[in-house]
Amino acid sequence: MRLLLLFAATGIAPVLIGQSAFVNEGRESVRVAPAPEPTPAPTPISPEMRGDISMARKDFRQAIDYYRSIAPPSHVIYNKIGIAFHQLTELESAKKYYEKSVKLKPDYAEAVNNLGTIYYASKSYRRAVRQYSRALRLAPNSASIYSNLGTAWFARKNYQKATEAYQKALSLDAEVFEHRSTNGVLLQERSVEERAKFHYYLAKTYAKAGMADRALLYMRKCLEEGFKDRQKFVEEPDFATLQQIPEFQELLQYQPRVL
Repeated sequence: MRLLLLFAATGIAPVLIGQSAFVNEGRESVRVAPAPEPTPAPTPISPEMRGDISMARKDFRQAIDYYRSIAPPSHVIYNKIGIAFHQLTELESAKKYYEKSVKLKPDYAEAVNNLGTIYYASKSYRRAVRQYSRALRLAPNSASIYSNLGTAWFARKNYQKATEAYQKALSLDAEVFEHRSTNGVLLQERSVEERAKFHYYLAKTYAKAGMADRALLYMRKCLEEGFKDRQKFVEEPDFATLQQIPEFQELLQYQPRVL
């Protein structure tokens, strides 16, 4: 009883337990419920976000509509519209929007690179090399652009320069040749005509980098695609570190059914 009177006399506030308060009233306690927290308003989805979602779903026409609804469009939006048209293989429209992007921001390496992929697709490999080289002056640490440059040199049958570009790409990103996503703002070229030889040079690049598992994987791929000059695996110095691995010796004897 004295304890209750002391609380009343001193005006001590109710004791908080968790999120509820208990107020003493004689011998009983009354629980006071906390006020409910307001429900947060949903985050609005911008047209650009909707376009990005449509791109991820490969609904490129819908993505173009969302991006085109943005006013004024930025260099990034023009580039994204270009990529959407590129995925639809409408290369002239893609080129037009890449050029608009570069006009708004001449040092936007992603759009400069993507113009290179248009020239590559048109088999204008000299212009592709020039465009990728320009993009690398703007983004000198881009593994994807170095990969594209290597592929353009490969198409021109300059295998030495292709190898140098591939080695630089791999030094910047160990996964650069394994990327599969088509989302984003920079395109990485994948199409080559001489796939067996292309995979031979990737095997060589991985071998030189000391990535034995990947080197053996691409060695197998190039053999499956009809690569005939097996002696190169023995004579090429970059493969020297692999020659004591049992899997390497097995692949030299491997007689695949050519795909």
